[in-house]
Amino acid sequence: MRPATDSPQYRHLFGVAYRILGSVHDAEDAIGEALARWQSLDTADRDLIREPLAWLTRVVSRICLDQLGSARARRESYAGIWLPEPVPGTIGPAGPTNRPTDPADAVTLDESVSLALLRAMESLAPAERVALILHDVFGLDYTEIGSIVGRTPQACRQLASVARRRVRDRPRFQPDDEERARAVLAFTAACTTGDLGALVEVLAPDIVVRSDGGGATGIARVPVTGLDRVARFLLGIASARSSEGRLTAVPAMVNNRTGLVIGLDGATIAVMDFAVAGGLIAEIAIVLNPDKLRAWHREDPP
Repeated sequence: MRPATDSPQYRHLFGVAYRILGSVHDAEDAIGEALARWQSLDTADRDLIREPLAWLTRVVSRICLDQLGSARARRESYAGIWLPEPVPGTIGPAGPTNRPTDPADAVTLDESVSLALLRAMESLAPAERVALILHDVFGLDYTEIGSIVGRTPQACRQLASVARRRVRDRPRFQPDDEERARAVLAFTAACTTGDLGALVEVLAPDIVVRSDGGGATGIARVPVTGLDRVARFLLGIASARSSEGRLTAVPAMVNNRTGLVIGLDGATIAVMDFAVAGGLIAEIAIVLNPDKLRAWHREDPP
């Protein structure tokens, strides 16, 4: 079994790996290693595996678990704020899964790839993160998860419970619905026209903006907070960039939700993801690091 990169099977594996690692490159490497292990099995061993995708899911998860320690060390030495790589469109699984309906506050499929929640999960221990994602998002039972993380089913249940409680200490944000889309469109119009009053109206009072520039100069290396500071910060960026060329802000699907792709003379220079609560934008993640925007580059800019 070697699924094509556009197949439902590959999308499923990428959905698992990306949620655990928050990195497109690392997720693709984990899948590549798992597929190599599959190819190395002899025919007799492969015939014993009734569900190849389930086997690959377990192997990919274990590889990702092993990678989380070194990934955290790299991110602690990262220049400025580290944010996950934004992904165009939607992130698997492509079809239905056995996601649990209980407890009611389980992490949902789309929520689990928001940049805000992925960043929040950086505070979890590796086993906690894997247990939470595999159980809440992909519906694996705790016995299966135990075989991956090397714990008892009871211990895995506790890991997921602790992880769920820790990520739920932060506000719950709206899914990609009409109210959320309206907030993003109003934000776009205000920034495009430089209307400070209109921008303030769509931002929450305790708004937070985090920018990942990969160490580039001129990018805020600490979160910008507060309504007035954030509004002036955003309009200042828009004004400065527009003086460099033709600046565009185009709504697009970013990690399963409506976000913005910022272009300068046709080239993508930033991708923005929004956390919206009560119709107001509460958090903004701005990814400007070129190494994290490769999937958004076009060969033929408009």
